Amino acid sequence: MEIICVHEKEDRFEEFVHSFWEPWGNDTNWMFYQDCMSHSATSSGDLPSFYIAIEDEKTIGTYALLRNDLVSRQDLSPWLACLYVDPAFRGKSIGSRLLAHARREARQKGYDRLYLTTDHNRYYEKYGWTKIGTCYDLFGNPSSIYQISTTA
Repeated sequence: MEIICVHEKEDRFEEFVHSFWEPWGNDTNWMFYQDCMSHSATSSGDLPSFYIAIEDEKTIGTYALLRNDLVSRQDLSPWLACLYVDPAFRGKSIGSRLLAHARREARQKGYDRLYLTTDHNRYYEKYGWTKIGTCYDLFGNPSSIYQISTTA
């Protein structure tokens, strides 16, 4: 398995957008994903960044590093988002490898902490993440905030 930035294989860009949109998107927001991912290549900053796990040329997982995961805690950054593993590849440590890659990428970008928001309890704790509070999405729904050091 290799983990690459989506812009490393421009010929597969639309396929990669679909890989993010399919598990997280809906009928009306394809352009949101396509536009965000497209502009990530030309941003003068280091975020956002989108990553794909590939095995035998098949996309098997995703994650993104974002300035904010569309939640109320605008004071925290960067955020791990869009962690997804194809169901056929679950149980093979792909998720843990994506999480480790995200920590390394965040550290290389100069961040000492990484955050995420989720309603999955007890998954991220297995990988050293600590729950630090609650945030709210655009609709007022609460969600847990987790953090992890990128230097440990």
